[in-house]
Amino acid sequence: MSLDNGIDAVADPSRERPLALIPRPLHLQRDRGRFLLPVAGRIVCGTAVDQELGSVLSGQLTDTIKQATGMVWDHSRGQAWTGAVSLDLDQNLGPQEYLLSIADQGERRPIVDIRGGDGQGLRWGVQTLRQIIMQCGPVLPALHIQDRPAYPTRIYSLDVTRGRVPTMDWLRHWADTLALYKFNQLQLYIEHTMAFPGMSEAWRGTSPLEPGQITDFDDYCARLGIELVPSISTFGHHYTSLRTRGFRDLGEFPEQADRPYSFIERQEHHTINVNHPQALAFSTGLIDAYAPLMRTRNFNIGGDETFDLGKGRSRQDGSSKDPADMYADYLISLCGHLHAQGRHPMFWGDVAVSMPKVLDRLPKDCTLLNWLYDPQVEPDKVALVASTGARQIVCSAVHDWNHLLPGIDNAWNNISRLSRYGIQYGAVGAMVTDWGDYGHINDPRMSLPGMAYAAQCFWNPDDDDRDRVDRDMGLLVYGDATGDYLPALIQAGSSVVFGWDDMVRYWELDDRHGGLNQDVASTVPGVPEPDPSADVDEARRSLLMVLRNRLEQVDQRDALLVDAAARMGRAAAESQADVRRTLQAQLVAVHGQRLFNALGRSLAVCHGVLPGAPDAGADRGLADALEIWFESYATVWRQVSRESELGRIASVIWGFADILRKGANS
Repeated sequence: MSLDNGIDAVADPSRERPLALIPRPLHLQRDRGRFLLPVAGRIVCGTAVDQELGSVLSGQLTDTIKQATGMVWDHSRGQAWTGAVSLDLDQNLGPQEYLLSIADQGERRPIVDIRGGDGQGLRWGVQTLRQIIMQCGPVLPALHIQDRPAYPTRIYSLDVTRGRVPTMDWLRHWADTLALYKFNQLQLYIEHTMAFPGMSEAWRGTSPLEPGQITDFDDYCARLGIELVPSISTFGHHYTSLRTRGFRDLGEFPEQADRPYSFIERQEHHTINVNHPQALAFSTGLIDAYAPLMRTRNFNIGGDETFDLGKGRSRQDGSSKDPADMYADYLISLCGHLHAQGRHPMFWGDVAVSMPKVLDRLPKDCTLLNWLYDPQVEPDKVALVASTGARQIVCSAVHDWNHLLPGIDNAWNNISRLSRYGIQYGAVGAMVTDWGDYGHINDPRMSLPGMAYAAQCFWNPDDDDRDRVDRDMGLLVYGDATGDYLPALIQAGSSVVFGWDDMVRYWELDDRHGGLNQDVASTVPGVPEPDPSADVDEARRSLLMVLRNRLEQVDQRDALLVDAAARMGRAAAESQADVRRTLQAQLVAVHGQRLFNALGRSLAVCHGVLPGAPDAGADRGLADALEIWFESYATVWRQVSRESELGRIASVIWGFADILRKGANS
């Protein structure tokens, strides 16, 4: 071994532990040798590298080196300086392409050399090096990487409106995570949780985001190479706004504004009456308030799931327009408003894809966000949009919403399949969405597997070896050397018997006036169109009958959940600190799911769906356990989120505790 540069020429790459890299580079060659980074090293940026970019990348590297090794490094610019790491541009490389070499090149040359075809390419090379240092410390393997992404635009869409508003500390942490895994766009989806002027009646009590926080976060993201893009609902999904005194008249069904709050109705109803004379001013007012807070020219105007369009006031006002024309006319008006400001409209494509008449009328200078969340998604809708010549981005999902625990298998199947279809049909980008329907019970830390899958599949959809991706994720994302943490989490997520979505349906079948909520009843899977004369107990029993096969497996699933929690705990004890940052949230979720499953069985026994007699003592104990669990859940919530609408989740949990005690005392 040379003491000068730390060469270990004996090292055989075939016997080295595989590197965990997400996304996996297109071309990676391991060579003989290992190289020891100097104790007092330096990063040198070439003068062609933008000074601010060089400062950011040098800062990321020095921070990573310090965290992984304890060593404190310097950084500089220009050819007069020598350093162990060199960062520069290379015009022979393409956009977002980079070369990374780790090799002994002599006393006056760097151990690590990174070249980017542009600033973004250089940035991605630095993220790869950071991932290597995180797992190898100061002893780096000799290697050569040449790499570039399949999709030029790789997007994460985060719901910050349906019950959970993240803290700014968490948003910055998440942006850091996205940057490490080479995402270059983040969309924040908002319906009413922005402190829009003149709309305090809609955002009160939601811990809304403030404009200054958005502009500061935009600056933060820009330094990381992430384009922060505004994403708002403009005429669908206005449940909260259209329940206010000030804006209810804009809705298709203003008479529904005073109905009791419902998680399910929030997703199904409350579309703006696009024929109302003030509708367009309302929508463009939201755009004009939000758009200037970010430097991007892109703007996602939403437009998805306009279920009530053409069914209420817009029809009663005497309009003879077909709903497809109503939709297309309004969308075109919003796009025109953005074009007049020099902005590029993006919109969710579900309505357009379902109505060929809309698809034919779409303006060509916008981007259709083609969201397709089925784990067994087929390419037909991607091919349909491609056949029109429309510019599209394919949108998959992390598959966390409505559950305490993530659906990791569903996430992989959905993301990997759709990513391949997008390349096949010429999509210009890929997005993974992270939703929070039904109050956003899913902790954002549960989204790490879906995020990592998207990072891999958006970069190189053809490299779809899931076993390798899971191994790399365990090491890199969770710091787990045992290889058991992620399998245990997958096992836990596959052990749901009575999920949060089932609980919400059961709870909201009661319209809070002593009758059956017909809208909720119509969403129960496997149950025919509800009988108007049916009562709440009947409907709840029908729901539990649909779930009966699952509910019969509570004991088996409970054993799997206990085993999963134990395995995660053991893996965390032998891991780096990374996994411990998520362990508490995941153990709380596992315990909560055990209680939810037990609740489902108790309700099934009470309704005669499962055999046996209600156990009053057990039901009282379960009521206590649910309330105690919620306090732990609330503590975990507040680690990453503002108070937001946590109380709505509390009301459902406490409501079930009351049902259990009432049954026990009857």
